[in-house]
Parts: sequence; structure tokens; C-alpha cells
Amino acid sequence: MAIELFNNGKHICLMFSDLVDEGEASVQSNQFLIVQDGTGILLDPGGVLTYNDLYMEMSKYFPPKQLRYVFASHADPDIIASLPRWLAGSETKLLISSIWSRFVPHFCAQGKTEGRIIAIPDEGSLLPLGETEFQILPAHFLHAEGNFQFYDPVSRILFSGDMGASMLPDGLAMDPVQDFDKHLPYMRGFHARYMVSNKVCRYWVEMVRKLDPEWMVPQHGAPFKGREMIGRFLDWIEALPCGVDLMTQEMYQAPRKITISL
Repeated sequence: MAIELFNNGKHICLMFSDLVDEGEASVQSNQFLIVQDGTGILLDPGGVLTYNDLYMEMSKYFPPKQLRYVFASHADPDIIASLPRWLAGSETKLLISSIWSRFVPHFCAQGKTEGRIIAIPDEGSLLPLGETEFQILPAHFLHAEGNFQFYDPVSRILFSGDMGASMLPDGLAMDPVQDFDKHLPYMRGFHARYMVSNKVCRYWVEMVRKLDPEWMVPQHGAPFKGREMIGRFLDWIEALPCGVDLMTQEMYQAPRKITISL
């Protein structure tokens, strides 16, 4: 089922959050579709487990064969493992970091990506589409080396990739976060491990505060809506020690016993 984040009659933003049985995929993921004036952009389309249901749900709002772009925040399999099927089923082109553009062909049969990949430079890019100019924002090391986020100035939605992600229990509704303190336990461990350092988190926060988005929707878990709730998240992540900040010499020792069940 699609969740309508924005719709002014000409510009629609949809979130798909429950397409895969969590028994099959232990990490829940969201997929997003922007439709404007008959043109579609699919954001972080997901792995092979999402493709069939996403195709069917999308078809209710937009003909998948007419997709203009697929955007990938980075190259994890839960984001673009389904890419070969999207390329085969439409004339779409993939927008992805120049770092990962060299690896994308490994997901596909030989020759199928030729002329279909748009490599985004490290500084990001503007993406004009009709009367709208979308922003592809640098978010490197949050968590991938080449990482981008997608900002829609019409809906004022920041599609934030793994930033803001939450690992929610099975069956919990994907409604916007209402109680930030209760939501924190579902985010803390993920961000402490996956965000590379507090330094880049602070740089990112400064950029997002200038954007002043109305929505922040991550690739996993519940979205954030409104200045107050997004502000709570920005204040929290700005001060969070994470990634290499938490590493110690004791963590880099050769193992002395077998800990894996063989």
C-alpha cells in the first residue's frame, strides 16, 4: 500500500513501506516515487523481493514503463538489487554516485547498463524536471563513501537514505514519529554503528537546517514531519558519537578462539 506524503494535483510523492514480508527480509525498507506532469522518479527501489509488489502498487499511480529516473542513495543490495528488472522494463536511467557507478554493472547482465548510468559528482547536482529543480545532496559517509540524498523543493521532502533510519518491531505502523524520546531506542544503535563519524554528522546537520524541510523520510522505518520533530532529530545526531569515534585499540586484536558455530 502506498502512503501519500504530498499531492497538489500535479506533483505527487508516495512512500511504499510494507511490500516485503519481514520474515524474508529482516531489514524493513521504504521505497519512494515522485510523479510530476506525467514523469516519474523512483527513489531507492529496493531488492528483488520488492520488485513485483512495487511494480503493481506503482501502476495505480504511474505507468512504470515511463519512469524517467531511478535514484540510488548508495549501492547496497536493499537499494538497487532490483535494478536489472527496472532497466529491462523501462527506458529509465540510474542516478548514482560516481564512486558506485563503476560497480553497478556487477548487478546486471553484460552490456545492459551501457548508456543508462548517470554518475553524480561528489559535490552533488541539480536535477531539472519540468518546472522543478530537484537537489541531489552530498551525504558522504552517512553511511556509504559515495552517498547522496534527494530533496524535493515542491513538497519540501528530504529523502534522507539511511540518516534517520529506525529498526522498528514487526507490525509497528509507519506513521510519522510523534514521541521522539520513545522512538530513540529504535535509532540509537543503527546510527552509532552505521554513521561514520560525528564530524560528518555535524556538517550534514548544518546543510539540512538551511533547507528547513517539512518532511524527512529515511529508507528504513518511520518518517519525521514538521520543524519540531526534525529539529529534535538534528539536535540529537549533531551530538552523537558514532562510527570511528567509538573505536578503541582493544577492538583491533586478532581473535584467539572460535566464536562462530561451525
